[in-house]
Amino acid sequence: MKCTLLTILLCALAAPAFAQRPISPKGIERVQREVRHELLMLPYFGVFDYIAFKVDNTTVTLLGQVARPTLKSDAEKAVKDIEGVEKVDNQIEVLPPSPSDDRIRLALFRAIYDFPPLQRYALPVVKPIRIIVKAGHVSLEGVVDNEADKNTVGIRANSVPGIFEVKNNLQVVKE
Repeated sequence: MKCTLLTILLCALAAPAFAQRPISPKGIERVQREVRHELLMLPYFGVFDYIAFKVDNTTVTLLGQVARPTLKSDAEKAVKDIEGVEKVDNQIEVLPPSPSDDRIRLALFRAIYDFPPLQRYALPVVKPIRIIVKAGHVSLEGVVDNEADKNTVGIRANSVPGIFEVKNNLQVVKE
């Protein structure tokens, strides 16, 4: 079969229309649920990693910070095979390795999760309070039950020596 210039032009013009077919709101909700599930099921996704995402039609944008470089690529691989996802924009930042940051991470984990009023947050397999440390700067991500717990986590984090600043980005879950 011989391709004519007209056939090539028609295919080139039609390709963008087929590539970005709009997904219904229910389809987007399904993709969001599946992306969330796939990310939570990553085997090395831990308390020192934070991954967020956005779904825009058929494109999933991955955001956040991870301590292991392989987790960035594992997240992208897990999401790109979901039905309805045609493109993955992986903007996850890999945190630089640092023995000092590792010490701070461990001290923060103990200060937060070993504190009796906050121990209930240590029970789930997927910890709701994420501890991100980059060059001595701490970002707390995730969710807590109330404003008092959010403040307690911030106070506990600020008590750990060797930290330059703590950003308490915890969200209070409204029931």
